[in-house]
Amino acid sequence: MIKIDTIELPNFPLLLAPMEDVSDPPFRALCKEQGADVVYTEFISSEGLIRDAAKSTMKLDIYEKERPVGIEIFGANLDSMLKSVEIVEKSNPDIIDINFGCPVKKVVSKGAGAGILKDIDLMVKLTDAMVKHTNLPVTVKTRLGWDHDSIRIVEVAERLQDVGCKAISIHGRTRAQMYKGNANWKPIAEVKQNPRMYIPVFGNGDVNTPERAVEMRDKYGLDGAMIGRATIGNPWFFKQVKHFFKTGEHLAPITIKERLEAARRHLQMAIDWKGETLGVLETRRHYTTYFKGIPHFKDYRTKMVTSDAPEDVFSAFDEVEANFSDYEFI
Repeated sequence: MIKIDTIELPNFPLLLAPMEDVSDPPFRALCKEQGADVVYTEFISSEGLIRDAAKSTMKLDIYEKERPVGIEIFGANLDSMLKSVEIVEKSNPDIIDINFGCPVKKVVSKGAGAGILKDIDLMVKLTDAMVKHTNLPVTVKTRLGWDHDSIRIVEVAERLQDVGCKAISIHGRTRAQMYKGNANWKPIAEVKQNPRMYIPVFGNGDVNTPERAVEMRDKYGLDGAMIGRATIGNPWFFKQVKHFFKTGEHLAPITIKERLEAARRHLQMAIDWKGETLGVLETRRHYTTYFKGIPHFKDYRTKMVTSDAPEDVFSAFDEVEANFSDYEFI
């Protein structure tokens, strides 16, 4: 059993990573149904929260069926981060997660996300202050370092643990790498092997097959996997990994009927939560993977990702059902 503070999780839990415009309530609900052990919100700007920016506050919506659920915030200003903790607490999440890993320029340029990897002392100071400011467990998501020459993740993880961080998720790339090249899990394993570490150490980056999850667990000895891009359009990834853990065999391919049901539910939940315009827009990125592998699918996909009206997207789903109901995925 793995524990984040008092939250009990199964051995080698699978965590849905916080992803901008992806890890919203509709998608989290689908992932939870398919076996995600912990889900995280999209990362939320502390500055946006204290200004009561509509997009930021909307991301605080969480639901009982998601638990355990973590709300992730980012920022570099101590006062703003502490005020945002007070706002986040009102949503009653199970975990508050601090993002020290986002590599996007607009975040990094403000010294937040992975930008704080240039100032480890500030990183530790912010974590310490936030731990003391809330009774909720505080966890951290970060990267190996700013660049290859500044990787100090073993020291950094230990320092974060020492100020009260309850778990750490580490992406196996530096900020300089962005999402290029291959994730390096070896330094994450070194964090886990540090005899002073006792909090859970979760790996992140390139867990894109069940075999890779097994490798992270058995070869690198990590406590769990935080999974991001492999789940986009594929909420079944959690179920696929767990089936492989249990049987050593791949789960039977997800049927066209199951894919269509998920796509329809996803779109409808998104519309119900964020309105037609955003609901249609922000589910588009999922359709390529929902229907990946179907031959001669370009026209249907184009309709799904260019239509602005929900009824047109639902119509495209109906056309897929009518024309590909007998299609079997390999």
